[in-house]
Amino acid sequence: MRFGTRVRARREQLGLSRGDLAKRLGVSPSAIGNYETGVSFPKEEIMLRLFDCLDTDPNELFQDSFQSGGQVLTHQERTLLREYRELSALGRESVHALMDALRAYRDEAEASPSAAEPRVIPLYRTPAAAGYAAPAFGSDFDYIPVKGDVPPGAEFAVRIQGDSMSPLIEDGSVVYVNRDPLKSGDVGIFCVDGDIFCKQYHRDRAGIVYLFSLNRERADADVILTAAGGRSLACFGRVILRRTPPLPGMG
Repeated sequence: MRFGTRVRARREQLGLSRGDLAKRLGVSPSAIGNYETGVSFPKEEIMLRLFDCLDTDPNELFQDSFQSGGQVLTHQERTLLREYRELSALGRESVHALMDALRAYRDEAEASPSAAEPRVIPLYRTPAAAGYAAPAFGSDFDYIPVKGDVPPGAEFAVRIQGDSMSPLIEDGSVVYVNRDPLKSGDVGIFCVDGDIFCKQYHRDRAGIVYLFSLNRERADADVILTAAGGRSLACFGRVILRRTPPLPGMG
């Protein structure tokens, strides 16, 4: 079952006519017909309103036929796309800035490869620089060589500010980050409504996401997000640690 067929099925399930849905989206009924028959595809801003009008998750409409460039997206890619679409305008700008910095590094590395030179990764001077501030080389970040004290899988590094993650991660220390999927108990770099945090991740069976401070004297800095809260959440990476610290009250 493809996207258009799922749109029609969900519309009919909600008891909406093409005209009803068209009015909510601000398009013509014929446009809805084109979406459902595969003649055309909604623009991004209309697509976001479509998810809301049909009260459904993107994965429910796309599933295995969710494609990009003719290739089916993986579950992880679909999750990233959904989380990107849930970001505020500032959050999306942050993702674009980070991608620009990573592409610039990739292009530079490909233009002048040298087996004698060590691999380098960006070291962001603050979590904010790694998240939403437009990175400026020499101002917000510097490249550091990947040597013996840097985990081989590290993709970038962040200098931490504050004591909410001590004693495991002290104020001013450097953490190394990759983009492996997070599991409960992992520490990550997160963007919540445009604010950047280094926190321990946990998601319970009810879908509530907890971002814990490891320093329980700073439990006031915990972040809790519910499905109905309307807040945006994005993860920029998993902090590479020697061991996974126990969750508060669970270790």
